Amino acid sequence: MAIIYQANIVPTKAELVAAWLPKQPWFDGQATQLNPIGSYRFDDPVGEVGMEAHLFAAGQRLVHVPLTYRAAPLDGAEEWLVGTMEHSVLGTRWVYDGPGDPVFRTELTRVILDADTQVEQIVHTPEGPVTREPTMWVRGSGASRNPAEGIVVVRDPRRAPARPAGPALTGTWGDRDEPAVLAYLA
Repeated sequence: MAIIYQANIVPTKAELVAAWLPKQPWFDGQATQLNPIGSYRFDDPVGEVGMEAHLFAAGQRLVHVPLTYRAAPLDGAEEWLVGTMEHSVLGTRWVYDGPGDPVFRTELTRVILDADTQVEQIVHTPEGPVTREPTMWVRGSGASRNPAEGIVVVRDPRRAPARPAGPALTGTWGDRDEPAVLAYLA
């Protein structure tokens, strides 16, 4: 279960990603205006790292950006740093591109192999905890054995392979009923 605080975040997640995207070799579009389409969350079993993947419309592109949120910098992961943000409840958060964070890679692999799904999101409000309705639904395909090492995060689900090379995480959102591949194990 993901615990979410009602908080002010500066810069916003969309602003942080919009500044970072044009520097990514896999992104060939404009990121001046990102429109949120949906998101899903995983849980860190230790409870230290926040994990949330976002789907944004960026011009004609659909962009899948998994993020991790940490209370301190991740040693050796400077190339994966998206930026920092100030969270009014949790303080400074170091935000990383999920594929570069070992906690995200481990949990994504587990969700795929175990045919698991995203976690329930609970928002702390002044009136008490409230369950947030998901904006995306994801599920791992499961696998009877561990595949070769390697995770591929599909950055534009509209361009995803119809049949990935290995067990996969698929998702639906909005009016999309047919699951799209979001990540797979190679």
